[in-house]
Amino acid sequence: MTITDPIADLLTRIRNANMVNHAEVEIPASKLKIELVKILKEEGYIQNYEIKEKDGFKVIVVELKYISNKPVIRGLQRVSTPGLRSYSKAKNLPRVFGGMGVAIISTSKGLMTDKLARKENIGGEVLCYVW
Repeated sequence: MTITDPIADLLTRIRNANMVNHAEVEIPASKLKIELVKILKEEGYIQNYEIKEKDGFKVIVVELKYISNKPVIRGLQRVSTPGLRSYSKAKNLPRVFGGMGVAIISTSKGLMTDKLARKENIGGEVLCYVW
């Protein structure tokens, strides 16, 4: 089965697991997805992640984070899709909930948050919002 939008698939799997209070979720691995999950961990949205091998394929096992039985991730939104790419210059990078959330940007220096991209004065493709 070919997935046309692997980032949307990752976000949907995390969103669905959060809605039913699962402790962890398995996601097929790729370099891009691993970097995205790494950013989620650094920003404190997930507990931890681990890369395992299952049936000959790499899988990312993401431990979801809850506070008082409520998920830390309130929302995940895909911005740039394969059918409609969304690019932004460094000075026009979006602020999610006035800085309370994070926009994940794909730049020439790799994936980074909107805050770091603004600091380094780099624009790029706005992949998703997390709050």
